[in-house]
Amino acid sequence: MTPFKSAVIKSFKHDGHLHRMWLQNWIFPHSTLHHVHTEESMIVTINSQTRIQESDGKVWTSRIPGISFFIPDQWFNIVALLEEGGIRYYCNIASPAYLVDHVLTYIDYDLDVIVFPNGKVRVVDQDEYEEHKLVYDYSKIVQDKVERGLDSLLERIQCQRAPFQDELIYQYYHVWKGRSLQRG
Repeated sequence: MTPFKSAVIKSFKHDGHLHRMWLQNWIFPHSTLHHVHTEESMIVTINSQTRIQESDGKVWTSRIPGISFFIPDQWFNIVALLEEGGIRYYCNIASPAYLVDHVLTYIDYDLDVIVFPNGKVRVVDQDEYEEHKLVYDYSKIVQDKVERGLDSLLERIQCQRAPFQDELIYQYYHVWKGRSLQRG
């Protein structure tokens, strides 16, 4: 099997300053991805108990595994958090991600959508988005892309389109747990 490759995920704010870094992630080899994910050319990563560095330098460690999905040209990304009570999807409204030299980067636009294990959906941080829209002077183009990204994400959630399929999340987790780790 093709080895999992390590990666760092870096989230920035609109003005270019670092927002957050996930310091150890593993990229799923293309050969391990389900066809619904390869059809959209998704980049799928996993981390578990990874160190996370905040913009102020504070470092903490995640407690649960997270499987992230980055879809080209989409203004959101999705993290499936494998919690004891089920999978909670934490979705960031963000610029499309770019992967260069084992570093995956994107711009975080504050708005988030949480899908709870019971299926309830909540849009959060709208106040933060409104504040940063003024502070960072988001252009009309960016605002339109953020709004379309939010609408597209909510439609995907409602239709339970990939990656909002719990059984595939658990399959990925078991593939990763069962791998013989080879660093690329």
